[in-house]
Amino acid sequence: MGNEYSWNADDYAKNSPFQKKWARELIKKLSLKGNEWILDIGCGDGKVTFEIAQHVPDGCAVGIDSSEEMVKLASKMFPPSKYPNLSFKLLDVREMDFFEEFDVIFSNAALHWVIDHKPVLRRMFRALKPGGRAVVQMGGKGNAAGVVEVLNKIMTENPWKEYFLDFSFPYGFYSLERYKPWLIDAGFKVQYIELKPKMMIYESVEKFKGWIRTTWLPYINRVPEKLRNSFIDLVVERYLDKHPIDGNGRIKVSMQRLEFVAVR
Repeated sequence: MGNEYSWNADDYAKNSPFQKKWARELIKKLSLKGNEWILDIGCGDGKVTFEIAQHVPDGCAVGIDSSEEMVKLASKMFPPSKYPNLSFKLLDVREMDFFEEFDVIFSNAALHWVIDHKPVLRRMFRALKPGGRAVVQMGGKGNAAGVVEVLNKIMTENPWKEYFLDFSFPYGFYSLERYKPWLIDAGFKVQYIELKPKMMIYESVEKFKGWIRTTWLPYINRVPEKLRNSFIDLVVERYLDKHPIDGNGRIKVSMQRLEFVAVR
């Protein structure tokens, strides 16, 4: 997701272990028979879509992403000649126009890149066959609040504030109370929706920096390239002031994930 940003797909692939871990937990909830057609929204580097495709030998998995860099990497790693039931497409979820094609829509750590979810949910409803399911997890209200708090403060200070003059919060992190009515308005029957607290744990400062560098692009890309490393160093330093490294040398980040299963 997030086609406004230039993603370093290889760098992201190295610095997103928790997204993969949480995706695997979500895949287990799909209870697949093996013949389903599955759409993976925000497929990124394609590793998760590949895992899904292995569960549907008689079906297929289609990964879409609005980042050209990500789709190129995914298509290179998993070519159709070798993986015939797996394909990738450069497509923004806000523009997708599938009609009753999929049994399951899967999305992990992607939809929070979209601010206005109402039209997207209508498109998702349209893309599902009658009785089809949307199984989704994304950042929810209060996600990575410790990092957001540090960024909000730095943005008001010199020399950084000039780069954030017209900045608005770039993520759709929503509460259950707000989100559930949107699903119902789009036509879905909500099987469940919950806000799940999760913890990201980084074993070193370098790994934590890698995550900041590769996933907080709406902030990083505002800063001139020559100052980006200094900006990232400051974010990490301020975060560790408030959330010190634990006795085992680990850095923890509290996350909130909005998860739902909804049926057409």
